[in-house]
Amino acid sequence: MNRATAIRESVGDRVFLALIYIFLCCVLVAVLYPLIYIVSSSFSSAQAVVSGEVWLWPVDFSLMGYKVIFSNPAILTGYMNSIIYTLLGVSINVVMTVAIAYPLSRSTFVGRNLIMMLLVFTILFSGGLIPTYLTVKAVGILDTRWAMVLPGALSVFQVIVARTFFQSTIPKELGEAAELDGCSDIGFLWRIVLPLSKAIIAVLILFYAVGIWNAYFDALIYLKSPELYPLQIILRNILILNTIDATALVDANQMAARQGLRDLLKYSLIVVATVPILCIYPFVQKYFVQGIMIGSVKG
Repeated sequence: MNRATAIRESVGDRVFLALIYIFLCCVLVAVLYPLIYIVSSSFSSAQAVVSGEVWLWPVDFSLMGYKVIFSNPAILTGYMNSIIYTLLGVSINVVMTVAIAYPLSRSTFVGRNLIMMLLVFTILFSGGLIPTYLTVKAVGILDTRWAMVLPGALSVFQVIVARTFFQSTIPKELGEAAELDGCSDIGFLWRIVLPLSKAIIAVLILFYAVGIWNAYFDALIYLKSPELYPLQIILRNILILNTIDATALVDANQMAARQGLRDLLKYSLIVVATVPILCIYPFVQKYFVQGIMIGSVKG
């Protein structure tokens, strides 16, 4: 398009666009600055943190907070437990979501509307905390790793998103053609549907992984053994209850003032707990927008 045919923006449009950019920049600063502050504080000295000297960049660069974290057996155990819960939980969640969402997306599946209605009913009404706890106890998985993954093994919201994706992406004619070629239903799902559904699977993995990694309430209710606690329980104890294992801080007390050590550990542990999710997102980001938009626009 040359200059002669180009549409000129009016002064009002330019002012409006400038205001939009200013607003978005303000939102970016409001969201980004707390993250920068936490990272900078985690790499600063305890004295600089407690005295309020950290503003944007690390002050008196120090790795003391991370040294204390990775020398604390409870934190390392919680970190490993969170990884186990996330990997195991995501595997179960994705398998169950696809197993129920794909049949519900096929018009030939008898009773799919009734099943979908029952699933949606569980969003509106639930048994509550006490019946759920009694069920977990009756099954015999209380205070076990399975208590962290089985009670929340299926999210109805994710089922709706996945079902809509299958309906709008996998044409009925493709299934009929595969059936004429002698392909079974399981073979069609494994060989054709799943390779074409990388976008929605990536979205499911991200959603489930973030939810399981950040979950602490289930562990608070179902777990009694400290060796089974996920990282978020340890983080909660430090951030909210302000409890730190004094036996793990003997060496740290010799390196910094006691009053700043606790705040330093808070910031360092937040960074450590956030890194795995930040590492996962780049691998699924290219599928994220496509999967969530296709799975949510049409219903």
